[in-house]
Amino acid sequence: MMCVHCGGRLQRGTAPFHADRAGYHVHWDAVPAWVCSQCGEAAFDSEEVDAIQAALSSLDAHAQQLAKASSQLE
Repeated sequence: MMCVHCGGRLQRGTAPFHADRAGYHVHWDAVPAWVCSQCGEAAFDSEEVDAIQAALSSLDAHAQQLAKASSQLE
């Protein structure tokens, strides 16, 4: 596989992933990915994308519960 950014060769490895959401920030240090040997750009397979989306959906639901509980204390 070739990197869409620089044309370098992609190798299986890991890459960090982070997301800023409403009220929280999440960071994973090592998510399985295809990593460019030339520029370091990462590409995630659909399985990893699905797992990330499921985790973020769960965290979103819990964050909403915490926000609701917090607003009831005020």
